[in-house]
Amino acid sequence: MRKICVFLGGRANYSSIKSAMRAIKEHPELTLQVILAGQGLSDKFGDLEGILEGDGFSIDEKVHMLVAGDKPISMVKTAGLGLLGISDALDHLQPDFLIVVGDRYEVMAATIAAAYMNIRVAHTMGGEVTGTIDESIRHAITKFAHVHFPANKEAGERIIKLGERPEDVFVVGCPRVDHVKELLDGDSSMPLDLYDTFGGVGPGFDLKEPFLLISQHSVTTEYGDAKDRITNTIKACVRTGLNIIILWPNADAGTEGISTGIRRYREKYPEARIHAFKNLPADIYTRLMKNTACLVGNSSSGIREGAYIGTPCVNIGSRQNGRERGQNVFDVSHDENEIFEAVKKQIEHGPYPSEPIYGDGHAGVQIAEILSKVEVPIQKRIVY
Repeated sequence: MRKICVFLGGRANYSSIKSAMRAIKEHPELTLQVILAGQGLSDKFGDLEGILEGDGFSIDEKVHMLVAGDKPISMVKTAGLGLLGISDALDHLQPDFLIVVGDRYEVMAATIAAAYMNIRVAHTMGGEVTGTIDESIRHAITKFAHVHFPANKEAGERIIKLGERPEDVFVVGCPRVDHVKELLDGDSSMPLDLYDTFGGVGPGFDLKEPFLLISQHSVTTEYGDAKDRITNTIKACVRTGLNIIILWPNADAGTEGISTGIRRYREKYPEARIHAFKNLPADIYTRLMKNTACLVGNSSSGIREGAYIGTPCVNIGSRQNGRERGQNVFDVSHDENEIFEAVKKQIEHGPYPSEPIYGDGHAGVQIAEILSKVEVPIQKRIVY
């Protein structure tokens, strides 16, 4: 039995690999291991531990590595602590493969630890082009990884151009789309007890009424502008007159600026119809995306899941620069008027046809099957 360990550093990691975790757990030739770390263990960013257990997954190792702070040095120190804690976890678990997702600094720490411990690394969502420091981290992880699971053909081609062996690159699609497909094939209506179950702050409203969904994170290379930027986004959305659901940001440099901007707006305008959630399970977030009049912000979900769902999306700023997108996305700057005009047009347009840019909903099963059989040397060589 091959032992496949999945590293989870936060809520975004989990939604991006959940379908593969389930497929690995159910595969007769594989054993699933889980390391939960960083913001995934912080109540400030949601009870991911409880969500995992509720979904039937066991946590094999916990790594407390999150250094609080709103500056880039906090991310560096978090990664440094992660190297220490993750190496202990890997030494105890001794997996055959470590799966890492995407491009965050926690993931970089896990990747380096595994590489130095002669543990093969499988990387999902590599080869994509975006803004922020994530661009550099993503490609660095590619150069450490032994097996690659890009979400689309273009990303796979970039990985090969980076000098990776073509036989180690498997274009399987994005596991996040798997979850979306499963949900849309079933019941994608909103639960009536959303506020009772998941709390949040601010006035609740009838989810049968039109609403906007805001998911905006700090751009780490531009983190000093975070508070003003989220304020502009909120102002633009309020001008539409629609109800608003807003999600708390990730633990990056600038996150406190965004959190402060949200809190101060709510304090100044308590009558504003804005309800904020700290964290929501992937199925609830997907339902929100399916039912919202428009998703606003800079989350990759508007580009990935949004293309498949057909969610009208207004993507703000540089965070997703270069990422392949569908016709559902309008790109704008952080100017309040520009955001407002784009959101208004998207509301008027309504849902878009589905575009399977990031897969057809079967990535998880493919990942599990490939990892049960693939043979790759531990020593990497660049391919010219």
